[in-house]
This record gives sequence, C-alpha cells and structure tokens, in this order.
Amino acid sequence: MRCVTTCRPSGVVSAIVSRGLRHWQREALDRYTEAHPQDFLVSATPGAGKTTFALTLAQQLLQTRVISRVIVVVPTDHLRSQWADAAAARGLSLDPALKNSDGPVRKDTFGYVTTYAQVASHPMLHRARTQNARTLVILDEIHHAGDGLSWGEAVSEAFQPAARRLSLTGTPFRTKPEERIPFVRYEDSSDGLLSLADYSYGYREALAEAVVRPVVFAAYSGTSRWMNSAGDVLSASLGEAGTKSTEDAAWRTALDPGGEWIAHVVAAADSRLTDVRESGSPDAGALMLATDQETARAYAKVVRRVTGHAPVVVVSDDPRSGRKIEAFTHSSDRWIIAVKQVSEGVDIARLAVCVWACSFRTPLFFAQAIGRVVRARHPRETATVFLPAVRPLLALAASMEEERNHVVRIASGGDDLDALASIERLESEPGLAEFTPLGAEAEFAHLLHGGRAIVAGRDLSAEDEEFLGLPGLLTPEQTAALLATRDVEMRRARAATLIDQMDDALASVEQDATWRDLELLRREVHGLVGQWAGRTGRTPAQAHVDVRRAVPGPGSAKASWEVLVARRDFLLGKVG
Repeated sequence: MRCVTTCRPSGVVSAIVSRGLRHWQREALDRYTEAHPQDFLVSATPGAGKTTFALTLAQQLLQTRVISRVIVVVPTDHLRSQWADAAAARGLSLDPALKNSDGPVRKDTFGYVTTYAQVASHPMLHRARTQNARTLVILDEIHHAGDGLSWGEAVSEAFQPAARRLSLTGTPFRTKPEERIPFVRYEDSSDGLLSLADYSYGYREALAEAVVRPVVFAAYSGTSRWMNSAGDVLSASLGEAGTKSTEDAAWRTALDPGGEWIAHVVAAADSRLTDVRESGSPDAGALMLATDQETARAYAKVVRRVTGHAPVVVVSDDPRSGRKIEAFTHSSDRWIIAVKQVSEGVDIARLAVCVWACSFRTPLFFAQAIGRVVRARHPRETATVFLPAVRPLLALAASMEEERNHVVRIASGGDDLDALASIERLESEPGLAEFTPLGAEAEFAHLLHGGRAIVAGRDLSAEDEEFLGLPGLLTPEQTAALLATRDVEMRRARAATLIDQMDDALASVEQDATWRDLELLRREVHGLVGQWAGRTGRTPAQAHVDVRRAVPGPGSAKASWEVLVARRDFLLGKVG
C-alpha cells in the first residue's frame, strides 16, 4: 500500500488533519479526541461539510493506529462514488464498487463504501469484514437504518464488532421506543425517543458563519380547477383558507404537467437562473423535484418547451442515474429533474435554484432537499426556491432557521429512499382518490423568509436587505418587484396568445365541440355557481339569475359554447 498522509507519525496528527477545516469541524474533532468514544453522533445541517469531518477523523484514527480499516455506509449507490472521490482527494483509497459477492476487501485500499441495502442483504459478510481489521464504520445519514426493521437489525449485527463507529445525520430525529436505531443514544420525550447528538451544528450557526448561503422562498399562488369523482367541478386558490382536502386537490392540480401553473413557474425559475448566472455564477444550475417518474419525464418536456434547454432527468429505475448526476455536477447544463435522487447527500454545489414541484411535505425530506441548494461557494450568493403557496410548505419554509426534531417512521421493505418516500407523499382525503385536473394558473405571491411575507413596496430594514437580497445585484424588495413584474408580463403574454388562439378557433369551436365537451363545461359552470352562492350567502337559484344577468343568454341546458365559456370566466373572476 502506498504511503499517504495516514502513514505520518502520530505526533503531528492535529497539525496535519486540522489544516483547512471549518471552525465547527475542528471543534467536533477536538471533542471526539477528548472523549475517545466507540460511538459518536454528529448532527450537522446539510451543506455544512459532514463528509470532510468524517474523512478527517478517519485520517486521524488511521495515523494514530486506532484503526486500520474504514467502512462507509450510505443511502444510495451514487453516494458511494461521491464518498470515494472525496476520500481519494485526501489520500484515502476507498473502494466504491466492492460487491457482496466480491469476497475480501482489496489489500490496496483502506476500506470500502457500501449501502444500507447491501448490508441488509448480507450482514454476516460485512461483520466478517469488520472483524478482520480494527475498523471505523461511518454511517452516513444514520436515520436510514430506521427505514425498515430488517435494516436496523442488519446494521447492528454487521457492525457490532467495530472498533469505532461514527454516525452522521443532517437533522435530529425521533423514533418510537420499539424502533431504536442502532448505536444512537436517546432520551425520553413526550412523543417518542429523541436522538442525542454528541455534536450539533445547525442551519442558524452555518448561516452566521457563511458556511451555507441564505435561501429566498418565492411562493406562487393561483386558481386551480378540477373535477372530483362525483363529476362536480370545483376550484380553489393555492393557500386559500379552507379544508385540507380542498387545499390538497388544488395543490395536486397545480402540479399537473399539462397545466399552466408548472409552465409559468418553470419560466420564472429559469429567468431567475439567468440572473444568478449573469451575476457571477455562470455555471449555476436549477433542480426540479418531481413526485414520480412519469411526472418527471412529463416535466422534462415542459422545461424544454418553455426554456429551450433539455434537462437532465434522473429516476431510480434508470441504471445511468449515477453517471448522469456525476456528469451534471461537472457540466454547465441548466436544469436537472429528479425523483428522490438528488434529495440527500448529493453534493452539486452549483445548484442555486430549486422548483418544488413534488407532493412531498415532511420536515425531513424538506430539509434534505433544500440542503441541495444551500451549499455556499462564495459569500455573495443567494439560493431561490420556487414553491406552491400552500400552508404545509410555507410552514416548513418559515421554520428553516429553527432547530427542529424530525420523526423517522419505520416502513417495511424498500430500497434507498423509497421507504421514506412512502410516508412523505401528499395524502388525499376520501373522495379525492379519483379526480381530473382541469387547469391551474400561477401568480407570484411573495418572498418568504423567517415566517414573513416580503412583497414589492414594503419598507425593509437594513438587516433584511443584507440577509435576503442577492448581494451586489438586488435588494429583497427589488427581487420581489422583479419577480412580480415578470409574472405580470408572462401572464399578459399568455393572455394575448390565448386571445389570438380563441379568435382563430371561435368560428368553428361550436360545431367541433362534442356533447361531452358541452356537458363538462355545463358541470363546471354549475359547480362554480354553487361556490359563488356559498361565499356570498345567495341561494343557488339567485346565483344563477345573477350570472344570467351578467352574461345574458338562455339557461345552461340550451346555452351555446361561447355563452358557457363567458359565464365560466365571469364566475372564476368571482371565486378565484
């Protein structure tokens, strides 16, 4: 084995491994050195540098001959090569391709990188590899040991003999008493067992030290229209006070790749990406988060049509996903669309814009996903996240600076992030399982930071401007004004296009429209009349009379297509 930094005399360990470390990494390293623990849990915000800390500690333990082997366990296959590359940059050779069927660890390496799924499939093999040398086991995102009862049992069985174990997580977490994650200390709390980190470094501290960049959340509202399983046409505005079922349906409709909401927000995000690129980050990229693979591929068509740039799409069933992420990381491509593939641990420092176009809404997934765009490269950067203006997401955005405890629920089976995703998807109320999205319009609502909505024209403090703006380019007020102005311009351009299309089509639309089209439109008008009546205290009959006064013509049963369209537009203006 070639001699690298790990072969240096132990007397110069601190001077060697501490060089270039951030303050929190040196402090955590000192705490570990003082304690000499077998188990050590570090909770550090995404983007803080947990990988660098872990590899530095591994170097120290190798130099002092406390250990002679390193095993890293990660959630996904792509992270194996990422860890191996980071280790190689520090002179540590870790094998990212060692399979369960390959037998012993190669003698020309210090160890290997594997996944929780691989450990679960053959724990005794990994136990033997651990016992054959004094081993440090690094458990990256340790909460994944709770993704299935078998995973936790396998991790415990495989790595019980380890000389040292270092566990890493981006967020604190809770578990039920019967679902303890191996090698983690807990304390009782009112709603379960709370993990106890040996060292914690939160988003607030990382932001203050410019380790991560500030995040601006651009919230977009708009009216969604859908037909439920009973054939009723309903509409609601994103973020509108109402029932959870109504908000969820409006949210799901907005995320429909065939609607205008997605296209509008993609256009706004791409414009923002251009701003970032022109302000000193020419290789900045944008990440779009999709709920499932089918939707991700549909979003790719929207991005290409709206921006003129073909995005990179990474989904779990594509064996090339890892290579695609790697290529995107080192390219200047503008867009990448992912389903749970770029949400945790993946380090693409050039990501500066994110479009939240998925239905996941748990604090854990939110923190990990936003962590993809907070990694600071230089001090004059700001990340922008575009998201639906719905209460669950706005609440998560407002709590970005708070130290939160996140629940890790146990799911049966699954691989990588699939088990976690099963509890994160937007849930539907009874009766919403079958519904047909009819359309959604997008409208810029506000910038969100610290639970406060920042809109154009509001007086802001100097602290607000320094913290939220794109330094050297825009203040927060200017950012909000810019997004709002562009939003209006895009909406006007879209409206002009629709008018032109309608003028061309109106002459023939009535004879082209089928009876099913007319019936669907009548139902939509009827549903909107009911909503207007409910909001204004009218009876449905009174509401129908008022609609016919506003848009003259026969009753809905005999009204023409043009009259029905005009009545629908009138009602949307009242209830939108």
